[in-house]
Amino acid sequence: MNNTHTDSTVIEIRSKSTDAVEVSWFAPLCDDDFAYLGVKDKNLKSTWEHTSDILLTADKLGYNNILCPSSYIVGQDTWTFASAVAPLTQQISLLTAIRCGEVYPPMLGRAIATLDHILKGRLTINIISSPMPGEQADSATRYNRSREMVEILRQAWTQDRICYQGEFYSLDLPTHPLKTYQQNGGPLLYFGGYSPDAIELCAQHCDVYLMWPETEQRLTELMTNMSARATHYGRTVDFGLRIHMVVRETESEARAYTQQLLSHLDAEAGVALRNRALDSASYGVARQAEVRESADEEGYAEPLLWTGIGRARSGCGGALVGDPDQIVAKLNRYIEMGIRAFIFSGYPHKNECELFARYVLPRLKTTKLAILQNRIPATVPDTPLGNGERI
Repeated sequence: MNNTHTDSTVIEIRSKSTDAVEVSWFAPLCDDDFAYLGVKDKNLKSTWEHTSDILLTADKLGYNNILCPSSYIVGQDTWTFASAVAPLTQQISLLTAIRCGEVYPPMLGRAIATLDHILKGRLTINIISSPMPGEQADSATRYNRSREMVEILRQAWTQDRICYQGEFYSLDLPTHPLKTYQQNGGPLLYFGGYSPDAIELCAQHCDVYLMWPETEQRLTELMTNMSARATHYGRTVDFGLRIHMVVRETESEARAYTQQLLSHLDAEAGVALRNRALDSASYGVARQAEVRESADEEGYAEPLLWTGIGRARSGCGGALVGDPDQIVAKLNRYIEMGIRAFIFSGYPHKNECELFARYVLPRLKTTKLAILQNRIPATVPDTPLGNGERI
C-alpha cells in the first residue's frame, strides 16, 4: 500500500492561517442508511422523521454543518426538507445541495435568500453539475450551465442588478429579492468534481473543493492541481474531504464492525445500489472504483482507509476505520495537508454520529468556514470549539 505524502508541496488554501476545521455530518435524504450494507431496513428509510432526527442529533452534539444531498431516484427533496428543518435547528449550518439547471436562477436565488434569512446565515451550498433526470448532456454542457448559474448568483449577492448574457440564461433584473443574510459575498459554495471542466469551474468561482476518499498521495495531487488553477484566476480555495467513519474503542472492534456491515451484502444488490445515482458513470465515481481495486484483500487502500463502503454505494466509497487515537492522528495528517472541512457519515448514520461525537469530536478544534471567511460573525451563531473555547 502506498502511504506517501509530499511534505514539500505548497498548497494554497484560503484559511491556511488557522488549524481550526469545519466538521460536518450527513443527512441521508437519498435513502442511504443501513445496519447492513445493501439490506433495506424500514426503520432506516429516508423519511422526515428519521432524517430530521439525525440532523437535529448532529446539531445537539456540536457538529458545525450537515450535508443535505440531492437525488431524483430515491429519498426526499432537498430544499423542502431544509426549509422544514431550519427553524428547528440551534447552531448547525445546512450544506444544501443544488443540482444546477433544475430551478430558474432568479427563483433559485430567491429560495436561497429566504432559507439563509431563516437560518440567520447558517446556509452553505453544494453545487452539483450531474445530468437532469432523463437528460443526456456532456461534461462541457453541464459545467457551462453550472458556471452561468453561479455567475448569476454571484451578481445577485454583490451587485444591485443582474445583467447577464449567456448560452443558457439572459437576464436583466434587480437583485434586491435575492439578497441573502450573509452580506459578504453570499453563502459559501462547496463543489466536488474531477473532470477538467469541473476543476476550472471550482477554481474560478467556488469556495471549497470537496474530495472523496483517496490515498494521501492522490489527495495531495488533487489539491496541488486545484491550487494551481485557482492561482491562475487570482484566487485560493479551501479543501474538504467527504468520507465515512467507523470509530470504536479499539481497532479490532472497528475492523470487526466493517465485516458486520458487509455480512449480508449480495453482490448484485451492491451493483444496483452503485448504479442508481445520476452520477454513477462520472469520472469521480470511476476514481473511487480505482481506489477500491488497488486495495489489499481486506479492502484497505492505505492504513485505516477502508474501501468496502463502495461495494454498495456510488460516490464516496471509503471509510476511516480505527480507534479514537488512530482516527485523530489520521485527521491531523489531513489537516497538515491543508484540508479544512470534513463531511463524515457512517452506518447507521445516527449511531455513528453519536460515536464520533463521543470519541473524536471533542479532540478537534472546530469552527465554521463561513466564520473564517467573514460571511457570518463569530457570535451569530456562537459555535463551540472542540477544546471548550468559542470562536
